[in-house]
Amino acid sequence: MKIPFVLALLMLVSSPALARKDCNELKSEIEAKIRANGVKTFSQEIVSGEPKGGKVVGSCDGGTKKIVYKAG
Repeated sequence: MKIPFVLALLMLVSSPALARKDCNELKSEIEAKIRANGVKTFSQEIVSGEPKGGKVVGSCDGGTKKIVYKAG
């Protein structure tokens, strides 16, 4: 199953060095990495509060927003 590997890879994207990255730019980069790992059905959402479900895979806009990944 590739999902745990994909999520581990995506956690690298959320490092503090990338925290100032534009949310849409980071979301696009994460999407490309997920698709490169063969995942076809998933969703991502940019949230400013606590996510309701899913896995936080990135932080953007200086840590004020999070990118949430949901399988399927």
